[in-house]
Parts: sequence; structure tokens; C-alpha cells
Amino acid sequence: MYREVTGYIKENHMIEKGDTVLAGVSGGGDSVTMLYILKEYQKELEFTLRVVHVHHGIRGEEADRDSRFVQELCAGWEIPCRVYSYDVPALSAKWKLGEEETGRLVRRETFRLEGDKDREQGKKVRTALAHNQEDLAETMIHNLCRGTGLRGLCTMRPAAEDIIRPILCLSRSQIRDFLQEKGISCIQDSTNQSDEYTRNRIRHHILPELETQVNKKASAHMVETASRLALAEDYLSEQGKTLLKAFAGDRQYCFTEEFFHRPKILQIYALQQAVEDLAGRRKDISAVHYEKILNLWQMQTGRKISLPYGITAGRTYGAVLLYQKPETDETSGKNAEETQLIIPGDTICACGRIQAEIFSYTGQKIEEKKYTKWLDYDRIEKNPCVRTRKEGDFLIINSRGDRKKLRRCMIDEKIPSEERDKIPVIACGDEILWIIGSRISERYKITPKTRKVLVLKYQGGHKNE
Repeated sequence: MYREVTGYIKENHMIEKGDTVLAGVSGGGDSVTMLYILKEYQKELEFTLRVVHVHHGIRGEEADRDSRFVQELCAGWEIPCRVYSYDVPALSAKWKLGEEETGRLVRRETFRLEGDKDREQGKKVRTALAHNQEDLAETMIHNLCRGTGLRGLCTMRPAAEDIIRPILCLSRSQIRDFLQEKGISCIQDSTNQSDEYTRNRIRHHILPELETQVNKKASAHMVETASRLALAEDYLSEQGKTLLKAFAGDRQYCFTEEFFHRPKILQIYALQQAVEDLAGRRKDISAVHYEKILNLWQMQTGRKISLPYGITAGRTYGAVLLYQKPETDETSGKNAEETQLIIPGDTICACGRIQAEIFSYTGQKIEEKKYTKWLDYDRIEKNPCVRTRKEGDFLIINSRGDRKKLRRCMIDEKIPSEERDKIPVIACGDEILWIIGSRISERYKITPKTRKVLVLKYQGGHKNE
């Protein structure tokens, strides 16, 4: 089985000499098997191997047990290991997300943090995840039932960007037999037995039924199908991008009659790319939205539809226009007078008083107050200023660096329209670091990598907040 996996790694160009591989290890059989094979593969190929374990703060003593097991396993195998701990239930409530999604976000951020130093040194960093054949099959079934397109049916790839899945070629039975043969112990996550999660219901009931009543190799065949679908997805995406170029303008797309004579599948892929270019993401845009855009071509001039992220599609004479609505607040930007912050020190301006100080971070508890915020000073490249909003302002909203317009952020924070031009912000150019009295940019949040903290206290708001 070792040769099967290493052959799979080579076939999919997962690891090259000199790479850094960050292995996500939970302590379960899948991740332990993956780690063992990677450890052995190091004897054939020179690369750096480290383990990352995430404690989600959910399962109490069981989660503590998992962390200890992984640390002891890595110590015995002489593999560097780092444990990251999060209070996922608290973060879930704070971010207004489900615990499952919150867990994915903190894991993604953890691997980014762990690999930053290696990337700064010019190394290629790979995140190794221990998904197997059944994991892919479960994901495929789930996404098929949700009505996703080709992208959703082939999301779990052997290698995609910095993510690798070395044991995606193995079944759970192969992994179980391998651990028994090698005499390697592992642990069981009790949440995997619960039918509370959709994935577990598919795992416990639907997939076994398919394998016993339809085809015993159903999971393996789904892996093969996903591989072919990935090729189709990549090809159609490139064709869609090529088609889109002919209709691209300045932050808008003008689809003329020629566009609507092309195969419909290419029209859809071109629209997907256009929406992603305008919005910076594709989430929340469904097949229904694309159909509505295409149907505009058959409608009279002047018809419009509104899409997520402020995107509008409208029928004009001889074309369908796709564009993102500009800032509509007439007063936006009128009072955006800038005052450079004195760091460290006090800054007094028309917006109020900002007190700034800097200290070395050694893991101190973060002060979560409405008018006191801690920022990662090392990430701030320019001297910030305090002002009110102006057109073009944006906020980084997640660890991937996705942007959201300040106006949209204020709407989401339920700030009344009449108050938006009065609220002070801390900014570097068009980038917002802090909407005073509200949220801060994800880019500047404190992490275990933070060395210096910038503390900002606003004294124009309520005391002790």
C-alpha cells in the first residue's frame, strides 16, 4: 500500500524536493496512516514534514485526549508538532456561523499561520489532508443533492493549489488493514458516530446502501468519475474565460448577440467568471441567477435584475450589461478629511480622540471592547489615519483576503444610513483597519505569530467600552 500511495503522490505532483508539508493530524486512523506514509516517504525524497493539530474546544476531555495522543505520536516518530487551540463554539456565536463552517475557517487560518515563515523563506508549502475514497464519495453525494455544478462534484482533488490529499486513492478498509498490519494505534472521534451531521448520515446509511445494493466499488468509481469531471471542469472554465475576454469592459461586461449564439454551457461558464471577477467570489450565486441573466436577452430593453453583492444585469439596446452598482450614498466621501495617527501618542481630530500605544505580544488576553481594539502592528505597512468614509473604502473580511466594500459592511452591521458618514474609521489608503465602534479587518487580528500589538482607544464613544 505504501507504493500505491507514493505512486499516487508522484502521479499528481504533490510533493517536490525542498517542499514543506504541513500534515493535518487529528489522531484518527486516516490521518495517522497518512503521517506514517509521509514519514517513510521522507527517506526517498528530501522535504520538511511538520504536524498541525487543531483543538476545537468542543469535545472536552476527549479533545484533550486527542491532542495528547498526537503530541505523543509525533514525539515517538520524531516529527515536529504544533497544537493550535480555539474556542470554536464561542467563535461560531461571534461570527454567526455554524460550528462546522467555523471549524473549517479556523483550520484554514491555522495552516496559513503555520506556513507563513516557510513561505517568507521562499519554500513551497503544502497542506496534507487525510481524505480517503469514501470521504470523496460522501462529498460528491452531498453536493449532488444540493444541486451544485461540475465544480461541486469534483472539489476534493488529489492536488489543488497548496492542498494535497495523499491517501485519496485508499479506501477505509485498506486503511484499517494497514494499521492492523503495522500495529499502529489511533483514536476514534465520537462525533463521527452521530447522525446529527449530514455527512455522517450519508456515511452511515446512504453510501453503505449503494455499496451493498448497487455496486460494492461505488466509492472507487466515484473517485474515477470525479477525476474525469475535474478535467471537464478545468477545460470548460478555460473556454469560458477565453469567451469572456471578447465582452469585457471597464468593471462591466457587455454581452452582445454574438455571445448568445455560443454554446449555452460556455455562456454559463463565462458568466460564472464574470460574476466572480465583479464580486470577488462566487458563493451565493446559483444556477437560477445565471438563467435569469441569459433570459434577459429575450426581454425588452430596460429590464433589470439584481444579483448578490450589488451586481446588476440589464437589457440594453443590442446587449445585456453586467455590472456592479457604484456607491449610491450622495454624502459618502464629503467629510473624509484625514488626520494621521500619532503612534504612540494621542491624536485629536474632529472625529474624537484616538490614544495609541505599542507593546510586545507574549500571549496576553485580548481586550474585546467596543472602543478599544488590538491590531497586529507588524502587518501595518503605512501610517494609519482617522477619518470618515469615502468612496472606494474596503475591509478585509476573512483569512483568504477577500474584500467587502465599507458601505456593504455598514449595511451588514445594521448601521443606519444617516449615521454612516459620521462614523470614524482607521484607514491606510482605501483599506479600513477598524470601523470604530464596530469590527476590525481580519488582516490585522492578533495571531500566535504577532510580535507587536497596536492598541487603539477611541474616546469619542462611551466610557469603558
